[in-house]
Amino acid sequence: MLYREIGKTGEKVSILGFGCMRLPLIDSDIEHIDEEKATKMIKYAIDNGVNYYDTAFPYHSNRRDKGGMGEVFVGKALKEYRDKIYLATKLPSWLVKSRDDMDHFLDMQLERLQTGHLDFYLLHCLNGRDWNNLKNLDVFSFLESVKADGRVKHVGFSFHDEYSVFKDIVDSYNWEFCQIQYNYMDNEYQAGKKGLDYAAQKGLGVIIMEPLRGGNLVRVVPPDIQQIWDKADVKKAPVEWALRYLWNDSNISMVLSGMTEMEHVMENIKIASSSHANSLTDKELEIFKEVKELYQKRHLVNCTTCKYCMPCPQGVNIPVNFAHLNNLAIYKDIKTSKYQYNTFVAKSQHASNCIGCGKCEKACPQHISIINTLKEVAKTLEQ
Repeated sequence: MLYREIGKTGEKVSILGFGCMRLPLIDSDIEHIDEEKATKMIKYAIDNGVNYYDTAFPYHSNRRDKGGMGEVFVGKALKEYRDKIYLATKLPSWLVKSRDDMDHFLDMQLERLQTGHLDFYLLHCLNGRDWNNLKNLDVFSFLESVKADGRVKHVGFSFHDEYSVFKDIVDSYNWEFCQIQYNYMDNEYQAGKKGLDYAAQKGLGVIIMEPLRGGNLVRVVPPDIQQIWDKADVKKAPVEWALRYLWNDSNISMVLSGMTEMEHVMENIKIASSSHANSLTDKELEIFKEVKELYQKRHLVNCTTCKYCMPCPQGVNIPVNFAHLNNLAIYKDIKTSKYQYNTFVAKSQHASNCIGCGKCEKACPQHISIINTLKEVAKTLEQ
């Protein structure tokens, strides 16, 4: 296993982190973790050098407003290894209504995880709305207090919004690390490469989530995409290409993988054992560009995210709605697309809020039939 320091924390973590969001299940019930199977996976990971384990309040729950079984299981599974690993969980930012709520959730999580402290604690899934709410509720005093009283060693945040919001959050506090969605398809999405480098320049460790886009980049690889991969001098499986792309960047501290099967754990550990920074050739980097370009040609909506259509009088986030519809067209994974849409797009921004006023269509330089396309988004992706 290879290790890197997480920014200014000075902590050396395995470049592969174990994301505990997609643990194996019994009878496909999200709240019924196959504990025997999952425990064996975690033990194998620990024995092979993986020292960072990431969970969150809603993991393995049917509802985002209810604590899931993820923290409970992780606390049980890691109890005997607590001194050997780094443990991370996250404040459910969207549920915080008062300053007291922050302490309430943290103390509840410490109890669920059966530990007296967390090595890494994140403000979860930050966007502009929740960030402004937390600032108004004095989140900075909370962060300072949890470090001072020893409940948390290092503080950071995970992020799902635009670069301008990301930069504002990074500049607002002396963060130690951040967590962003990033892969070879999403290197210009949300924080993107620009945000990754900005955070690293400010001394933050950068943790990557969704390295395989929920499995979309490796689950079913179209033949024409595979033909591009096969141009490489040294042949690799799509999962190895995706992970090596990330570890090739020296500004990335660690990549989280949400592993469901023992085979995933074994394969990822094997790849991580030889994935050094700056190890991809120029030819291989060009292959990534070709793959991305071909995937992008599958877009259903010719939206350039110029935002001439915004703001919508009804609050619909038109470009974001179209991005999710395009993702479905590219990867053909309705289950993951619906989950991501209904988890990361606020209901106030959903396509179904469109009343057909037509203001957006008059402003769109691409002449997209926005009203009809939003109807398609609502019909296809909303719960």
